[in-house]
Amino acid sequence: MSLFKARDWWSTVLGEKEEFDQGCLCLADVDNSGNGQDKIIVGSFMGYLRIFSPHPVKTGDGSQAEDLLLEVHLRDPILQVEVGKFVSGTEMLHLAVLHSRKLCVYSVSGTLGNVEHGNQYQIKLMYEHNLQRTACNMTYGSFGGVKGRDLICIQSMDGMLMVFEQESYAFGRFLPGSLLPGPLAYSSRTDSFITVSSCRQVESYKYQVLAFATDADKRQETEQQKLGSGKRLVVDWTLNIGEQALDICIVSFNQSVSSVFVLGERNFFCLKDNGQIRFMKKLDCSPSCFLPYCSVSEGTINTLIGNHNSMLHIYQDVTLKWATQLPHIPVAVRVGCLHDLKGVIVTLSDDGHLQCSYLGTDPSLFQAPKVESRELNYDELDVELKELQKIIKDVNKSQGTALWPMTEREDDLKVSATVSPSFDSVSQATDAEVGTDLVPSVTVKVTLQNRTVLQKVKLSIYVQPPLVLTRDQFTFEFKTPEMTSTVAFSVYLKRSYMPSTLDGNAVVSYSRPTGIPRVIQCKFRLPLKLICLPGQPSKTASHKLTIDTNKPPVSLLSLFPGFANQSEDDQVNVMGFRFLGGSRVTLLASKTSQRYRIQSEQFEDLWLITNELILRLQEYFEKQGIKDFACSFSGSMPLQEYFELIDRHFELRKNGEKLEELLSERAVQFRAIQRRLLARFKDKTPAPLQHLDTLLDGTYKQVTALADAVEENRGDLLQSLSRLQSATRLLILLLGLWQKLSADQLALLEAAFLPLQEDTQELGWEETADAAISHLLKTCLSKSSKEQALNLSSQLDAPKDTSRLKKHITLLCDRLAKGGRLCLSTDAAAPQPMVMPGGCTPIPESELEERALEQDSAELFTNHRHLIAEPPMPEVPPLQGVLE
Repeated sequence: MSLFKARDWWSTVLGEKEEFDQGCLCLADVDNSGNGQDKIIVGSFMGYLRIFSPHPVKTGDGSQAEDLLLEVHLRDPILQVEVGKFVSGTEMLHLAVLHSRKLCVYSVSGTLGNVEHGNQYQIKLMYEHNLQRTACNMTYGSFGGVKGRDLICIQSMDGMLMVFEQESYAFGRFLPGSLLPGPLAYSSRTDSFITVSSCRQVESYKYQVLAFATDADKRQETEQQKLGSGKRLVVDWTLNIGEQALDICIVSFNQSVSSVFVLGERNFFCLKDNGQIRFMKKLDCSPSCFLPYCSVSEGTINTLIGNHNSMLHIYQDVTLKWATQLPHIPVAVRVGCLHDLKGVIVTLSDDGHLQCSYLGTDPSLFQAPKVESRELNYDELDVELKELQKIIKDVNKSQGTALWPMTEREDDLKVSATVSPSFDSVSQATDAEVGTDLVPSVTVKVTLQNRTVLQKVKLSIYVQPPLVLTRDQFTFEFKTPEMTSTVAFSVYLKRSYMPSTLDGNAVVSYSRPTGIPRVIQCKFRLPLKLICLPGQPSKTASHKLTIDTNKPPVSLLSLFPGFANQSEDDQVNVMGFRFLGGSRVTLLASKTSQRYRIQSEQFEDLWLITNELILRLQEYFEKQGIKDFACSFSGSMPLQEYFELIDRHFELRKNGEKLEELLSERAVQFRAIQRRLLARFKDKTPAPLQHLDTLLDGTYKQVTALADAVEENRGDLLQSLSRLQSATRLLILLLGLWQKLSADQLALLEAAFLPLQEDTQELGWEETADAAISHLLKTCLSKSSKEQALNLSSQLDAPKDTSRLKKHITLLCDRLAKGGRLCLSTDAAAPQPMVMPGGCTPIPESELEERALEQDSAELFTNHRHLIAEPPMPEVPPLQGVLE
């Protein structure tokens, strides 16, 4: 606590629940009044721009209405405000406002008022630049030694410097090795930009080097650049400071000497023009902002440093000259001339406290009263200390979940799910639409057991459509500990297509007695016989898959006891399945070659039987005590069949958009005709209807037909999404068996390929899956750092076609085939030459590369239907003999 408090000259609070940062404050004569008086310009993240000219009647007055010259809501968040000569043809000062995706330059002007309300101020937009990349900060100056005007340089979030010559865009350059943007400043004496990179080193780049370097918009080197016409961007000098920087400021003693000040997390540095350290100072408190300015002493510089203890320290070089207490934590500090008072310190907090203050002292009239001395009773103190320690221990126990993960034995609630081994005696599938088959239902019981008192416990059940539940929401009240509650519900198939998985999920949400929310989930698996019946094996099939194992073949009767056909007990190596929707799948087991073949007329129907086969084989060998059982897949990836399902799903999405547009047009037409008819009927002198009634009846029929078509298309889209999800899970399974992927890698693939449970017209499967797969290709599966520098679009828009998605999926399989590994750790972002020995095809960035990729992919993944069948299995008897 400082004895010297900052003397409050003028203060105010900006808005409600607004946020500010170091770039949101600026002092300048923005209205070009010429009287030498600065105005306070403040921008907020809520988009409000305010300009103040304080005129307190007496010291310490709050804000008056006339102090606020201008308040405008610009809608977009304001990242930084600066004042300079930003408009060509004039040397008047203008205001530059930086938004996340836009740079705007305004002219601020005032009109003399004729009444006591004072002058009127307004801003006029001179020009704006729409940014292609998200901005972080900006700096300005006379780049290249230009006279009478200021140029603006904006740094994007991905480390690109964009230079604007007032109304026109000059060029953009990527800083080499940029990971996170840092503070940016311009030195007019050396004509260079100075920043602090994520490597924790100060870097200086000459403006001329930036101007003549290779254009950042050109991703590939042209032949001329290879011959030497373009220059490589090189750094002028670097200095490792060993910590992240909060801000950079450049101060000049005179025309021949200037200093670069860098505020770090624990120190602040003063550097020479060539990057050598002039001096540094270790700070006692964590700094929040700073402002260097020239001192009255020759050859020294004063620095204002605000910290998170609400203190403002004034240093002369490395010597602390003054310390003052502020009523808030400053995030920005400036010094200016306000109301003929020079050297006013203006501070801004992150929650909008704006204060103008000056340095001084007030005499303290408080005298501490005398403390009565008394003898200490150490026994009572020991008892009190033990009680306090017990209270602290109890509080730490009750709040432990806020800091540490709770182990299973500490859970307040236990959840378990049990699926009935037999079907319901009376099927609950009363509204099933599966044709003539009798649809069974199975009962699932979920049991909850609490250890403490819990209120408003909510249980939600989720299954994959078209599976439906008789009830999916439950609420419990556990008023006493050690209570047990069990709920039961039935599951059945409602539509005539297959779900993408038989797994269900029970999610319980509740709040602990301390108010901490918690979520517990429990998974359960539904039986295959719920959606499948025994069927006759098929001799022919369009789609076939062969799964290899490392153990002798197992009798299919022991793996699928509920699907045995009594008439073919002697044939244990072939089994037929018939889904309730009508599709058929045939499973064959080789007697000697340790192979299993699954075949069907539809590609997506292979998934459930293939997955069920692998799970049952694993369970079988685990019961036998065999732990080294493994499956593999050596065939070609069935990408062509998978792409056909993608095209079908995308076509239904496009049809849905067209139908909804037509429905909207017909609805507008219908309402217009209704208004015409209503006007005719209200007229006192009725006029002929001129066939409006016929037009109304025809439009009504069109609206009804279009509404039915939209509803039918939505049903087809849901069915297509389920088929696509089944095929996607099958593709992920085959990739895992093909490349021996771990469980974590398979989970990563599933998260990338199946990001949505259901898609809509606004956000569909194609664009979300393409974004996730592109991210994998540009991170852990990237070939070089050049690919990692490529930016993904910040918006997910519906694609025009599926060609880009198909190429990315093909490229993903290609890179996995060449040894790429899936990982989300930080070291996976680095190039992996040792892991990928063959070298991967780069991500297509032009039409030529895309054509080359198509040719390479066609050679590696030539997937036609006749190629998906694996080599023949002579050990399996011909199906004709089996059926006879």
